[in-house]
Amino acid sequence: MESIDYNNSSISEEELWIQYKKMKDSKIREHFIIKYAPLVKYVAGKVAIGKPGNVEYDDLVGFGTFGLIDAIEKFDPQKNVKFKTYAVTRIRGAILDELRSFDPFPRTIRQMAKAIERAIQSIESKVGRAATDQEIADELNWDLPTFYTNLTKVHHASNPIYLTQPFYTGDDNDKLTIIDTIESSPSLNPDVLAEKEEVKDLIVNAINDLPDKEKKVLVLYYYEELTLKEIGDVLDVTESRVSQLHTKALMRLKGKLAEIKESIY
Repeated sequence: MESIDYNNSSISEEELWIQYKKMKDSKIREHFIIKYAPLVKYVAGKVAIGKPGNVEYDDLVGFGTFGLIDAIEKFDPQKNVKFKTYAVTRIRGAILDELRSFDPFPRTIRQMAKAIERAIQSIESKVGRAATDQEIADELNWDLPTFYTNLTKVHHASNPIYLTQPFYTGDDNDKLTIIDTIESSPSLNPDVLAEKEEVKDLIVNAINDLPDKEKKVLVLYYYEELTLKEIGDVLDVTESRVSQLHTKALMRLKGKLAEIKESIY
């Protein structure tokens, strides 16, 4: 059978999708894999900004390729969604799923992170506002330089997947993460939709309660996808300071969201 150059043929991509869903033609699948391979590298590059040190960029590309293949198999051309949009979600999800199998925290760093989280939660539950750096350091019996040094250690040992992990799972395994804006599925019943919107509001409020610079770091890092150095340039602070702000923001959120989870469940 003669090979078809789908890039130069008169067949539209929509027609190719319909043909692939009917016949599962391996040559069409290969065409889609090759065509959208740059998308895998793009997503892997974004995730690599804060990846664990023991994971290589090529590993991320490999994880993402499995996500692309999964996207090709599960994509429904009849739905009003562009494949590129759908694929990015699948690729990113596949990479993050694999990253969750790594535990980047040495035991001492994990203990240090937990101690900082507990100190922040304890102070903020008492004073009803964001704890200052000095208050956190005092709670831990550290001076400020030690506090900042330990924050940096925690940041470098971690990876930025916490905000992308499912925070709430509703009907039909419909999941809500902290940073993703997930459109409400029309298949969900009104009670579940209302509950999900309420959880969204609680998360938004928790993020809005963060100190201004910490909130800006999260927005610039996770939404604008800037590097720590680029964020430092925007905020006019050092890259090390940005990493400290990022780590503190996550720790504050963990405490606040733990309380929200308790109220939900």
